[in-house]
Amino acid sequence: MRLRVRKAAHFLERTGLALAGAACGTFVGAHVGTSVGALTTVAFLLAMIAVGAIGFYLGIDIPPLPFQAGESEAEHAERGKVDAAEFLSAVGTFFATLAAFASVSLVVLHLSSHVFWTGLIIIGWLGGVTMQIVAGAIARMRR
Repeated sequence: MRLRVRKAAHFLERTGLALAGAACGTFVGAHVGTSVGALTTVAFLLAMIAVGAIGFYLGIDIPPLPFQAGESEAEHAERGKVDAAEFLSAVGTFFATLAAFASVSLVVLHLSSHVFWTGLIIIGWLGGVTMQIVAGAIARMRR
């Protein structure tokens, strides 16, 4: 019974993260869509929402790389291995949320930005969620 409750709680947590990613994607899509006329489509907005939901569902809450048997934390750190999944998840989450924050700020404050900044926002968003998706795939393959 406790295992079912734990799994259900974890699923709800991940679903909440996916909803946060979808909300971020909504704002990025809204800002970019209003700034670039060719991207003012429902399909583009839905794609940004879907990519955000998938990225945040898969790429946040990555389990850390396991220790080797009998290895202390200091020995693990001394080996110097960088956990690619953990690193990609962290950097991807930072870039995706930074792009979402910039989009929310521009939308809420009714500011227009130069096409360069809009391009930077969409590149940061797509790069960030791509890193999250790759991190999630790496972490799930090593289980």
